[in-house]
Amino acid sequence: MTVDRDGRGGFDSDPLMAVITGERLPDAARADAAFMAEHRSAAADVALLRQQLGLIGEALTEEAPEEPSKAPSPPVRIRPHRRRPFALALGAVGVAAAGAMVVGLGWLLGQAGGGVTETSGAAADSAESDSSSTAGPLGSPEYLACARLVAEGEVTDTHPVPGTGEERVTLEVTHSYKPTRGNTEITFAIPTSAGLDKGEQILIAIRRDSATPDFWLAGETAIAAQRPLLIETLPQAGTTPCE
Repeated sequence: MTVDRDGRGGFDSDPLMAVITGERLPDAARADAAFMAEHRSAAADVALLRQQLGLIGEALTEEAPEEPSKAPSPPVRIRPHRRRPFALALGAVGVAAAGAMVVGLGWLLGQAGGGVTETSGAAADSAESDSSSTAGPLGSPEYLACARLVAEGEVTDTHPVPGTGEERVTLEVTHSYKPTRGNTEITFAIPTSAGLDKGEQILIAIRRDSATPDFWLAGETAIAAQRPLLIETLPQAGTTPCE
């Protein structure tokens, strides 16, 4: 990826496209604070979209329970003006999934044209949503119930893993949300497109069956915006089974 300087001394390369292609950023791009802020935000946006599409895929593959034979039920009228929760009947999930993918991808492409703000991939107004699925992973008891680690801290070391498109990150944990008492230092692999730097504050979530975060936030501003939602949702996650 070629990164050119514009008249303002910054970079005119598209941070979102850099995240999508997964190419390692050159040193010149890493040195540009404004570019890296947009790049981290774009990486979080893409990670959130992937996680939500994964949930949609799981819903599409679930089989509807068989019911005893009985007289056909009267047709159900769909009222488009009413908002539906994420857990729709199987017949409606296909339509919702297609709409979610089109809207999500369209939003990301719109961000690429107009520039990504300094908020994280979890939308700033997600805490006001009327369902956990639209509030993002940190507002979903089901997601947190299946997470083996949710913690925040400071990046103390990063180095690329040759031939993988990933880099190994060492994190000094300052607060472990799940488990409440965990290791003070952890190491994990993460896509190089995340653009993490030594000394950066991040929050990560790792599922039970994974060694790699599938959700992360970078920067104290982004973390502070989502921290109240996480703290509010954790008690519900404690009584929610991981399925």
